[in-house]
Amino acid sequence: MDLSVVVPLLNESGSLPHLVAKLHAVLGTMGVRYEVILVDDGSHDGSWEVIRASAVADARVKGIRLGRNYGKSPALSEGFKAAQGGVVITMDADLQDDPDEIPDLYRMIMEEGFDLVSGWKRERHDPLSKTIPTKLFNWATRRVSGVMLHDFNCGLKAYRREVVKAIEVYGEMHRYIPYMAHKEGFRRIGEKVVKHHPRRFGRTKFGLDRFINGFLDLMTIWFVFRFGRKPMHFFGALGTLMFLLGFGATAWLVGEKLYHVLNHHAAPLVADRALFYVALVAMIIGVQLFTTGFVAELVSRNHPDRSTYRVSERLGL
Repeated sequence: MDLSVVVPLLNESGSLPHLVAKLHAVLGTMGVRYEVILVDDGSHDGSWEVIRASAVADARVKGIRLGRNYGKSPALSEGFKAAQGGVVITMDADLQDDPDEIPDLYRMIMEEGFDLVSGWKRERHDPLSKTIPTKLFNWATRRVSGVMLHDFNCGLKAYRREVVKAIEVYGEMHRYIPYMAHKEGFRRIGEKVVKHHPRRFGRTKFGLDRFINGFLDLMTIWFVFRFGRKPMHFFGALGTLMFLLGFGATAWLVGEKLYHVLNHHAAPLVADRALFYVALVAMIIGVQLFTTGFVAELVSRNHPDRSTYRVSERLGL
């Protein structure tokens, strides 16, 4: 298989027939063996029936139906597991991504040697309530990740097969696939300006919760890549620092008390000093953080598979 197109979707029954027809028209001119994998993330508008009809009409269309709505990242994860193509292209199902971009994306992987090519929607047809948070999000992601892409959240991306098989996508981590690929050693990451069309069918899934969750996930993925294999280096260091600060403050209070006693000076009881309680709390927190580090080490060595989701039906796979 030369090319796999993975399309995660939720309630896109209106756009799917047009998308599938356009994909066949574009991919049919490329002279490659291809498959279109439509991943239904718990739709309730008849999207699965459209996928079933498309699969019956053309065996190159394949379907995965998740047992409930898990989110875009889990849908992509299942699509990546099923993809057989040497190049994997992802796109949204709402027709805002243009299938006409696929030949150039495929060429950039195959001929120019990129591991990953991300689309850049330089001219967007979205409301300000979506474009302004997106610009802020992209700026923050560039600063944290060090990957200089303009548009991390663009659904239209192309990957060498090895990339999608090497990364783990869960939660809302699909936004950070270029960052994850970079940390896994895939350093040839490119960008291509792509056309962005106004939405014709359905409603946008973007909301304030996704914006907030995106930044929380950015912090999570930074922490996971920095300390995921060695959590004790974070919790242990912080716990040791807190304990030493608390112990040092306590020792200073006790030493001060002994000094006054030996010199027959009046001095308040150690337990009457506010600093004593601050120091005591610091030592307790330090011990707790150190213990958390041990627990995190055990979890990191025996963690369950986070990328397993209930699939209720498959077509052609």
